[in-house]
Amino acid sequence: MTCLSLAVSSHAPAELWENFPKNFNEWVYVGSPLTPIALNGGKKCPEPKSSSDDPCTGFPEYHNVYIEPGSYEIYKQTKQFPEGTILFKELQLTLPAQNPDGSRTEPSGRGFFGGNFNGADVTVKDTKRFAASGGWGYFNFNHHEPKAPTANVTDCGHACHLGGAKKDEVWTQFYPLLDK
Repeated sequence: MTCLSLAVSSHAPAELWENFPKNFNEWVYVGSPLTPIALNGGKKCPEPKSSSDDPCTGFPEYHNVYIEPGSYEIYKQTKQFPEGTILFKELQLTLPAQNPDGSRTEPSGRGFFGGNFNGADVTVKDTKRFAASGGWGYFNFNHHEPKAPTANVTDCGHACHLGGAKKDEVWTQFYPLLDK
């Protein structure tokens, strides 16, 4: 299961992250890591992934990540994610492959190009409510379209982020805007 991190100011009501935020694409864009299926064994991993699975990816898409502007302003000043931070990750598949490596050729050149949206994840910093998972809650709004109107809580985020996220369980190393 993929997990996301998203930031919303500490003044934001709980329903902002429990219910799908309609204006997330107006927030501060952080970046879009890409782990296409074609470069990761040619298939999406089953959920849950077992150690006997063939090479695959649990993240077969772009991760278009946004942070709420108020939390980003605090982060810029303090280099700390404030309480109430929400990171929003919209999942977007790549267009179908034309080449063996999964890339395709378009008028702009050969590469990977965004296709259909594929759901969303949210991470919320609430150190009291989510003390057992490092102070962050992880939510899933489906890993397919349409996105769910309300979130499902997921346990995968903490273990995944704990293993390699650079700062406060956020993968800041993949987002130059946050890794200054």
